[in-house]
Amino acid sequence: MTVDITGKNLDITPAIRERIEFKFKKLEKYQVPLISKHAVISTEPNRQFKVEASAAIPGGQLVASAEHDDMYGAITEVYQKLERQLNKQAHKPTARRASHSDKPQIEEAEIEAEEEA
Repeated sequence: MTVDITGKNLDITPAIRERIEFKFKKLEKYQVPLISKHAVISTEPNRQFKVEASAAIPGGQLVASAEHDDMYGAITEVYQKLERQLNKQAHKPTARRASHSDKPQIEEAEIEAEEEA
């Protein structure tokens, strides 16, 4: 699936499109399918570039935005934010809190020993 890229006050060049698609392609290493990918690039009045990106994944939505003087720097910041969110989502089932959610079973012998004491 392609990335929907929107430019506000800015023309989307093939180089910009290629960079954004490359960054989204790098997110595929987490083995989590990205359902709909969308990026918005705009120029702010203070001569900064603002990049907002979102991607739907099974069970959630990833959203990130960044402002930077350099457009490619803003794209990289957004990619890093999306990568952190995706990494957290991908490793959520194996997180410590998930693995310790089952309370340990107390042996009957231990209960009897406590009652006798």
